[in-house]
Amino acid sequence: MAAAVGGGRAVPRYLQIAEDIVQQIRTGSLKPGDQVPSEADMAERYGVSGGTVRKAMLEIRASGLVDTRHGKGSYVKARPPVRHRSSDRFRRSLRQGGKAAYLAESEQSGATAKVSVIHIGPIEAPDGIAQRLGVDVGTQVLTRRRLYFRNGTPVETATSYLPWDVVRDIPELFAEFVETLQARPAAKAEATELTLSPGAPVVHLVREAVTEEGRVVEVCDTLMAADQFVFEFRIQATD
Repeated sequence: MAAAVGGGRAVPRYLQIAEDIVQQIRTGSLKPGDQVPSEADMAERYGVSGGTVRKAMLEIRASGLVDTRHGKGSYVKARPPVRHRSSDRFRRSLRQGGKAAYLAESEQSGATAKVSVIHIGPIEAPDGIAQRLGVDVGTQVLTRRRLYFRNGTPVETATSYLPWDVVRDIPELFAEFVETLQARPAAKAEATELTLSPGAPVVHLVREAVTEEGRVVEVCDTLMAADQFVFEFRIQATD
């Protein structure tokens, strides 16, 4: 017998099915690590065609609540989001204590975090990075690419670009950080690197570190699995 979903609303059947599965995840009926019913099981349960189920699965994957493993099915994600607090995540006291922002935030959320350095070395500054750093395109800069893991799963990539002449003094030069965020679907290569479903939402964050003199001395280009991060901004109401 087909399951009743959607509360009788005039919405497409595949959306009703997707909503039902998402609600099962949010309410805990489907727990972290549980496998989402297969397409065949869903077709039988809801009394619909395989095409309808496949459309529903696209919506379920887009929710960011499941991991899809090729040939193995989809599983409920077991990772609560890391909370980014703009007011304190770059405090000098944390840096001097050896805690990078990501590691400190993951620790606060009860997760096991790890950062792997994939590459470090010189490159020629690409157009967008050169513009932010205030140097000519092709100028040699130091690049450092990192992959961030949370409970063993990659959730973020970050590439930093630093001018050669200030690299040694970077730790104490920063007067402020400027971040620009954009939410968008992951490109194919990005989804593969972060083990996301094709087209899953990501947050593209570009951060500039600025000295007291106003010079940009670091550009960090970061890509995050959107469902794994919550951004919190504190804005002073006074002038």
